[in-house]
Amino acid sequence: MSGAHIAAHAAAQKRQQEQEEEERMTRYNPEEVNGDWEFKIVRCATEQFKKPEVFQQMVEEESLAGWQLLEKLDNNRVRFKRPVSARKRDAMLPAGVDPYRTQFGISEGALGATIAGIFILGVVIFVILAFMAESGLLDF
Repeated sequence: MSGAHIAAHAAAQKRQQEQEEEERMTRYNPEEVNGDWEFKIVRCATEQFKKPEVFQQMVEEESLAGWQLLEKLDNNRVRFKRPVSARKRDAMLPAGVDPYRTQFGISEGALGATIAGIFILGVVIFVILAFMAESGLLDF
């Protein structure tokens, strides 16, 4: 089994575990479920929500679309609710404000691709330097 396969499997297991945890942690009372509310969880791949200033910025951005903070699940996930009637104001939101965003900052996929790209670049540089040293083009 390759390292990439192991990492992908571990990431899938982590996502499954987080999803199960969210199901357990996000119990809704009957008033909310039967009422005029919608819910979402905003995720961050890099634990940016542990920084108070970043967390506050994200909460303020979400409040523009009428979202109310319910709870911070951890440094990667925050749960919000808003009245369904707030949808009527979505067309009047400032440009670039997505009332249904669920990702804050870089996504897990983009983060993984960036890390993989840096790793591959490092391997390529190592191979080039090794080739140059072996060919006598590089003196150490």
